[in-house]
Amino acid sequence: MGVLGRIRESLSRTKQQIVERFDEIVRLADAPERRSHPIDVDTIDALEELLISADIGVAATDRILEAVKTRSGRGASLRDLVKQEIRDVFAAVDRPVTVANHPRVTLVVGVNGTGKTTTIGKLANLLKAGGQKPLICAADTFRAAAVEQLEIWANRAGVDIVRAREGADPAAVVFDAISAGKAKGRDPILVDTAGRLHTRVNLMNELDKIRRVASREVDGAPQEVLLVLDATVGQNGVAQAREFMNAAGVNGIVLTKLDGTAKGGVAVAIAHDLNLPIRFVGVGEGIDDLVPFSADEYVDGLFEEKW
Repeated sequence: MGVLGRIRESLSRTKQQIVERFDEIVRLADAPERRSHPIDVDTIDALEELLISADIGVAATDRILEAVKTRSGRGASLRDLVKQEIRDVFAAVDRPVTVANHPRVTLVVGVNGTGKTTTIGKLANLLKAGGQKPLICAADTFRAAAVEQLEIWANRAGVDIVRAREGADPAAVVFDAISAGKAKGRDPILVDTAGRLHTRVNLMNELDKIRRVASREVDGAPQEVLLVLDATVGQNGVAQAREFMNAAGVNGIVLTKLDGTAKGGVAVAIAHDLNLPIRFVGVGEGIDDLVPFSADEYVDGLFEEKW
């Protein structure tokens, strides 16, 4: 199954919640006799309720509705107007990561329970399948179980892992991993950090130390800081992300458990409200169930007329 199929399948629960209502709104708005007229208030209200129910968020919903009101009455389909505006939301934040120096260092951050550790294993597997030679760094030294779990995923992916004893300095483990990556030709270095609550100042300080060590060893590192968010948490995840953006220099999002929520529209809220690109989405529990995010495929999967 291609990426389109994986993302589409993961959105099935969300689409079940909105498909009939959205199709009815579109059917009425796109009647031939109405396409040449501005969209009416009742349709706008119905569309607003539907978008909010999908967890697209208030700010992003307002933007979509404004675009629909501005562009309606010119013969365009309401379905196409909604889809294009959401594509534009994603396009506005689609910034590639510049890597001038190697190895590339990717920090993976987030609170406990988001699927952070499993995401690293899946990401390593995905990158290896694409011809890269990732190395996993187990910098969450506070929980022995976290290191053991990560080692299992590294073995599944068939990639190297650098770990240390429980309680070791995480920044020192990162130093060792970067050194090993340089010596063995491993690139990128995927760093698992301790799951932390954004209110824990000491843990945020530790993350800052990791960043300093990485940048000392590789100019410009960490080139990528991925925040793992649980799609089932919805808007709470957006609030959570704001704290990490300030403390960790987050420049990309991994949205996990998209297949487990009926509010998959939160991807739009994340991109719009946080001005951050979604790099990958989790579409299941298996090692192959992490796929690069595609705005076109996401929008088509959510709002197309039929599966």
